[in-house]
Amino acid sequence: MQRLFRISIIAALIGTWACSDDDTTTPSTPDNNYTGTGSVTQGMATTVTSNLLGCGRVAGIGTITDTDNNAWTVPADVNYTDSNFPFASEMNNPCSGVIYNSAAEAVAALDGSDIIELDATGEVITAYIFADNYFEMYINGTPVGKDNVPFTDFNSDIVRFKVKRPFTVAMLLVDWEENLGVGSENNRGFSYSPGDGGMVAVFADTNGNIIGTTDNTWKAQTFYTAPVKDLMCLSENGTKRLSTNCDAAGSNDGTSYYAVHWAIPSGWMNKDYDDSEWPAATTYTNDEIGVDNKSSYTNYTDIFDDANHNAQFIWSTNVVLDNEVIVRKTIQ
Repeated sequence: MQRLFRISIIAALIGTWACSDDDTTTPSTPDNNYTGTGSVTQGMATTVTSNLLGCGRVAGIGTITDTDNNAWTVPADVNYTDSNFPFASEMNNPCSGVIYNSAAEAVAALDGSDIIELDATGEVITAYIFADNYFEMYINGTPVGKDNVPFTDFNSDIVRFKVKRPFTVAMLLVDWEENLGVGSENNRGFSYSPGDGGMVAVFADTNGNIIGTTDNTWKAQTFYTAPVKDLMCLSENGTKRLSTNCDAAGSNDGTSYYAVHWAIPSGWMNKDYDDSEWPAATTYTNDEIGVDNKSSYTNYTDIFDDANHNAQFIWSTNVVLDNEVIVRKTIQ
């Protein structure tokens, strides 16, 4: 993602970030130095979809084969082109030109046809989402809304559904990449600069009362980490897949960098999926994500930064190197 973080924030977040000096780290020898539970790939993926949307940065899809000859889709296997998976309603989308001045104005423009009915006798819940970059949302296993923009320009969305409480939210989150297979983009003066993710969401009941926000009570698990220059920087602690010791400096040649992938479990979006062993989500401030200059967020701070229900940006433990993350939460 395009972000201009303060050096102090990034240093605290990933330790070894360097924004101004080219990095010449030589990648480690593959696989035999890695003892974790993931699958290792090296180098660039083969592009299979050149661009999902002709706006902003190029949002391609690629495939790459790991050291055990298994194929992986990067940055993620998404439902963007699946007509059976509904798009979210636009709250702020520079690509389409739909930009509302407030969340209330955006909701007032909806005619009700957007509401996904899960329970005929349930209540209508409204979710407000800003995702960096892309999300797909399920409620009790049913797809209810996907992001309108896979990469950039930055946008925000509304998803409405009719359901009984409690209900379980499950979301696939993707930090997109230009350099498919090595988790990076042309940014900050480098051809191979790691991006960053982050997602914030607010859930309101039929009367507009906030009943749920993103925070550290959510679960978050990582399924794709890149770029990785040295496989020895990776570690695992229980179910935590950690890359906090990895070098995240940009460079001008990342074609030989590594990535680590984990298979997504079947049924992860269902209400009865057992996420009890997953790590808690890590929270990030508005400054760390860098949203104060983006109208797709700042137009709606009365929702996202409500004085009594302040939603927090969430991701895995590494908002820069972890590119595919699933988050879950049951809202009462």
